[in-house]
Amino acid sequence: MYRYIISRILLVFPTLAGAATLVFVLMRLVPGDICLVRLGEGGSSFTTQALALCHAEIGIDRPWIVQYLKFLWDLARLDFGISMWSGKPVILEIATRFPISLEVAVMATIIAVAIAIPLGTISALRQNSWIDLVVRTFSIAGLATPAFWLGIVSILVVLDLTQAISGHPWMPPIDYVPLWQDPIRNLSIVMLPALTIGYRYAAVSMRMTRSAMLEVLREDYIRTARAKGLINRIVINRHALKNALLPVVTVIGIEFAFLIGGLVVTEQVFNLNGIGRLMVLSVQNQDYTLTQALVMLTVTIAVLSNLVVDLLYAWLDPRIRLA
Repeated sequence: MYRYIISRILLVFPTLAGAATLVFVLMRLVPGDICLVRLGEGGSSFTTQALALCHAEIGIDRPWIVQYLKFLWDLARLDFGISMWSGKPVILEIATRFPISLEVAVMATIIAVAIAIPLGTISALRQNSWIDLVVRTFSIAGLATPAFWLGIVSILVVLDLTQAISGHPWMPPIDYVPLWQDPIRNLSIVMLPALTIGYRYAAVSMRMTRSAMLEVLREDYIRTARAKGLINRIVINRHALKNALLPVVTVIGIEFAFLIGGLVVTEQVFNLNGIGRLMVLSVQNQDYTLTQALVMLTVTIAVLSNLVVDLLYAWLDPRIRLA
């Protein structure tokens, strides 16, 4: 088991190095010049000397190999540099927006898991019954409904309900407050987007749980366990569900990594100043430094999510770590 864990942890480092190389090369292939954007803001004119000074200031006048080695060295020291557009440290730009994206992602994942696994299991155990039909309809509706549209509808429903109950429409606060400072205010900000995202997240995991459970329930070892006289609850929880969760855990890990930086439209709907919106602004402003840092942050979370999934594999199925 320890050898399996160590091998998976060591695999993280070359993966991140390869991702960093790919990010660096792709960012240099993107057309455009941040200095032209900065110096030409507002229609003002500039000289060639001013353009060269700007290139030297942000370090893009050096050879690519020098920039690449500096990029890797700064990543190793967790030094993401200075934003080419705002002039602020990149770590500060990310630190002000990352907590809300992380909190929404974690809450959406908890909501999705709490909904998907029980309902998917019940749907598989009651195949072709009215319960199965209701669960499948619920999951298909979640897959077919865009998250941003569901977010808009949920906001309108909350406005109408609060207007009807108290006479004054309620809107969540705009400014973000950490959970440990004011839990009620924090939950009023993140709960609605977490529910909206978690519903669609749960729909995907629910379908996967149902399919995996139906496949596992037909295996010979399940028939053997029942023939030996084991209680049905033990057969389901100890033998069937653990093996059925392998593909479900994969889906959960992939979706969690996506939630960190891929909720651009949803953040716009709920007016959340998260990582997704910051990513769009950095691309629009051609800010290489900030974009590189945000992409590497997303890649790192994806790699760490895969690491956690691999470790859960070994816990759920001992054959994986023994192999």
